[in-house]
Formats: sequence, C-alpha cells, structure tokens
Amino acid sequence: MKVAIFGAGAWGTALAVVLGAKGVPVGLWARRESQAQALRRLRENRDRLPGVVLPPYVQPTADPEEALKGAAFAVVALPSRALPEVLAQLPKAPAYVSTTKGLWFEGAHLARPSEVITKITGVARVAALSGPNHAEEVGRLLPAAAVVASEDPALARAVQEVFSGPIFRVYTSRDLVGVELGGALKNVIALAAGMVDGLALGDNAKAALLTRGLAEIIRFGAAFGARSETFYGLSGLGDLVATATSRHSRNRWAGERIVLGQGIEGKTVEGLGTVRAVFAWAEATGTDLPIVRAVYRVAVEGADPASILMELMQREPKPEAI
Repeated sequence: MKVAIFGAGAWGTALAVVLGAKGVPVGLWARRESQAQALRRLRENRDRLPGVVLPPYVQPTADPEEALKGAAFAVVALPSRALPEVLAQLPKAPAYVSTTKGLWFEGAHLARPSEVITKITGVARVAALSGPNHAEEVGRLLPAAAVVASEDPALARAVQEVFSGPIFRVYTSRDLVGVELGGALKNVIALAAGMVDGLALGDNAKAALLTRGLAEIIRFGAAFGARSETFYGLSGLGDLVATATSRHSRNRWAGERIVLGQGIEGKTVEGLGTVRAVFAWAEATGTDLPIVRAVYRVAVEGADPASILMELMQREPKPEAI
C-alpha cells in the first residue's frame, strides 16, 4: 500500500520515515521544488528534522500528482493556517488522514480539520491521526503511540495497519470529534503552561493548570458531542502532557516567550490560531472557558500576565468538577 503525504515539514517527514522504515512506499509532497530537490539529494530534511535519514521507500516530489499516484490515502500534514488554501490547489485523494491540529471559527460555526478537508475536496472518507507525538522523537524511531479516529471504521483500520509497527503503536476510535478537539485545545493549554514556566510559578501551578485545563477541554468537547473518555486517552491527556511539558513543544515555548516579552516570529504555533477561534466561539455562544480566555487576553490582547493570573486565582470558590 502506497501512502501520499502532503506536507514535508517536521511532522510530515517523521511520518514518512515511520512508513518508509516499514517498507511502505511514500510519496512525500513538498510545496517548493527546491525543497523537494534538497530532500532527494541529501536524503534528509535539514531545515525541519536534521540528522534523520529518509529511507529509500520515501520519494520526495513537488508534483502532487506524482505523490498521489497509486496511493490508498493522503496524509495531510499541513499547518492549520495553510490548510484551506494549499489543499484547494492539490489533486483529490481517495481518502484523507488529517494530522492538522487547529480550529477555524466561520460565522457561528467552529470548524475542525476533517470538516475543512471535506468541504474543500468533497471527500467524506476522512480520518484524524493524533497523540503525544513530537516529530523530533518519532523521526528518530523512538517508541510512540497514537490514535486514528474516523466515522469510517474501514479507513481507521487501514491507517492503523499501515502505520503500526515495533516503534509506533496505533489505536482506533470512532470519536472523530473528540480526537480532533483534544488535539487542538491542548495547544491552548500548552501556551498557558509555557506562561507558567516563563513566570517561574512552579510545578504545583503547572499541575493545577493541566488538571483544570483538561477539565475545560472535556467541557468544551461535550458541547460538540464528543465522548468524555476520549479526552483521557492519547489524543487528550497524552497529547496534553507531552505538549505542555516537552522541550520540543513550540506551543509551550511560545507561551514562555510571550510572557517574557520575547518574539516568536518564524515559528508555527498552532495554539495561537486555535485560541482565537475558540475565544470567538465562546464569546458568540456565551460559554465560560476561563483558561482559554486568560490565554487569549495575554497572547492576543497583550494583557498583563500577573493581573490575568490573579483573576483566575480569585474566581468564585466552587466544588471541584469536570
């Protein structure tokens, strides 16, 4: 089974390595011909994943038709901000596997990556692959696990089969909504975790943030019909822990730099787009999401972090509840 991967960034490259190491043919599509040429010549993505060698089964190309030819499905490994525009320019695949972790607020509707993919391509066979997976580790074939969710069980099983191996274990789920929302919202909480680090608030504060952050994600997911147990799994709690604590996490890094008054230019920080979308939805629907609101106030509006922290700590006392 051949697989196409749209996007030759760090994550797209890491997934190509996982498949190529198993002997699965991969058409790895890069947006620029110069990038594709460098990948073919060096057999390494020196800009995004240095030191990781591309297996012979991985064939980089800037021609999307070539990448897709003979592929059972296309893995979408594009940043959320680029997904709609870039995907509209690509040929249609038989099915899609989204690895994009973002949300869009359009009118009164909060759109998930799978919904955007279906709207643009007209293809309803869509899955989402998510979990605590840093490209820097997966590309070096360190042990990891993920979950693939789809409303099409056959597609989920096909993705599970082609990706699973000794170093990458894949579970299946029918809760596409929960898997996508968990992957997106954890980036917002990771921004907050970075702010905790930047302000040197300590381990107790970060543990409290992650716990209440998970509760907020679960309540948010319930509003869209997601199953609460999904958020205790790999695409929820697992991804949250990895993203909020790892030195590889761009969202945690960005939160830290924001409260220190330092720049984050040139980096893809998915949580910033997500917090804008979720905050807009919460304002439109009157939903109380205190951590999302706090991150928005600091990261987007430039509010004083210490003042926002005080507002959170002085909220009305109440019983602990998810």
